[in-house]
Amino acid sequence: MIDAADLTARLIRCPSVTPQEAGALVLLGDLLTDAGFEVRRVDRNGTPNLFARWGAKGARTLGFNGHTDVVPPGDGASWTHPPFSGHVEDGIIWGRGATDMKSGVAAFVAAAIDFVRETPPDGAVILTITGDEEGPSRDGTAAILDWMEANGERMDACIVGEPSNPEIMGEMMKIGRRGSATFTVTAKGVQGHAAYPHKARNPLHALTTYLNDLIAVPLDQGTDHFDPTGLQITSIDCGNPASNVIPEAARAVVNIRFNDLHTAASLQADLTARAARVTQATGVALTIQTQVTGEAFLTQPGPFVDLVRSVVALETNRQPALSTTGGTSDARFIKNHCPVVEFGLVGAYMHQVDERVPVAQVRQLKTIYQRILERYFE
Repeated sequence: MIDAADLTARLIRCPSVTPQEAGALVLLGDLLTDAGFEVRRVDRNGTPNLFARWGAKGARTLGFNGHTDVVPPGDGASWTHPPFSGHVEDGIIWGRGATDMKSGVAAFVAAAIDFVRETPPDGAVILTITGDEEGPSRDGTAAILDWMEANGERMDACIVGEPSNPEIMGEMMKIGRRGSATFTVTAKGVQGHAAYPHKARNPLHALTTYLNDLIAVPLDQGTDHFDPTGLQITSIDCGNPASNVIPEAARAVVNIRFNDLHTAASLQADLTARAARVTQATGVALTIQTQVTGEAFLTQPGPFVDLVRSVVALETNRQPALSTTGGTSDARFIKNHCPVVEFGLVGAYMHQVDERVPVAQVRQLKTIYQRILERYFE
């Protein structure tokens, strides 16, 4: 049997800060190959990725997804134990990636290996593991899915092993995520002396009028599975050091985390229409640049969601809430391929100094994943 806690510590000892592979995928690839998985590296543009399948191509398939890259540890002197030591003491594993998410990867790799060895299923198990989730994410899970489509590989359902529980194992699983889009609004006016405003067009006045319009009324009241859309102004700047000069241009950044009432395109159309009205009223030209991180999506409750939820409830004695909270994850790519849910550890220490996870929690997660595999292929 594979000890998921020991595998977590071994993965932590690979200093795989995005985009470095640092031996993490090599370690997993060797383990999976020895267990009879067909293993392929699916690197793209220097980004390290791993695909592994046990069973026949085209058979009924359950997939798992995760990442071995981690964020930088910061000042190592601030850590109780070195951030890439994988130190284990008093039932705790310490190190960068202990929570997010080398433990999740270790748990589903260990579960998959033990499952196919002990009870070979009438079907297939696919594992997709990237080294680019914490970075740009352009050539990570998206690259694996592109390769799968080109090579006739398919998952019928997938579990992403990201930390999903806020405080206690079993309290929450994710069945969707809000979309995320960032809008950079530039206002171009006419520079002038503050004492002669009639000879200028103040871009800040137009921009603040526009921003006030955005925040005056909520974009919606939420839906059955999503909270209300959140709009945050994260930056306003004109680069003007002089108090007696009306600047020529000003810029604001707006981040919107949106529910399934919207798409990035519908929000862009709304913000652009509002900008046109302010431009017409003020003579200050407002232009908008849009960067989309991900669209909102929802995996509708049904047999797959019920299966995962029932196993989590059985193993933790808690009925997990079906949530769509939090930021983005690689589930935003997988939702175009197959139904996807997220369940993993408690995320209390992710990205923090002294990131750590209880050994018992990692082993419990492996058990949950193995029970899901057993139930799925019954």
